[in-house]
Amino acid sequence: MRLAQPIAFGGLIVVALVVATIVTSPPPLHASSAHHTVVPADEVKWGPAPPSLPPGAQASALLGHPSKEGPFVLRLKFPAGFIVPPHRHSKDEFVTVLGGGFAVGAGEKLDPNAKPLTTGSFVHLPAGMPHFASAVGETIVQINGMGPFDVIYINPADDPRKK
Repeated sequence: MRLAQPIAFGGLIVVALVVATIVTSPPPLHASSAHHTVVPADEVKWGPAPPSLPPGAQASALLGHPSKEGPFVLRLKFPAGFIVPPHRHSKDEFVTVLGGGFAVGAGEKLDPNAKPLTTGSFVHLPAGMPHFASAVGETIVQINGMGPFDVIYINPADDPRKK
């Protein structure tokens, strides 16, 4: 009959490290300490869009705020024919089309023939990339990003904040 071998010195170090990790690890998060945001569709509150957009759009900040540090989720509602002239942002923009048709194009000149994206479509616009957009029919989009978020118009005369 063979007796169990004693744990070798290297094995003791491994066991000690495992025990130390368990003892010094922070406790797991519980549901009561986590925070989440829920906005039912019928409770989305629409108001005026930020002044960086031409008049006529409506907005609802679902999480955070585009002008403040940190993540934000913003819904925008555009009337048919609404145009956002060529502009850029200093941070990435992530857009999901929730309803209607949203034509987005890259470049410093508006292309009236840009093909609209339909409901469920997504577009990522990298920081610094000039682009433009227009609404085909009433359109709702959701923009996700990190604030502070800016809108820099290619042609300063297009900036509604200067009118």
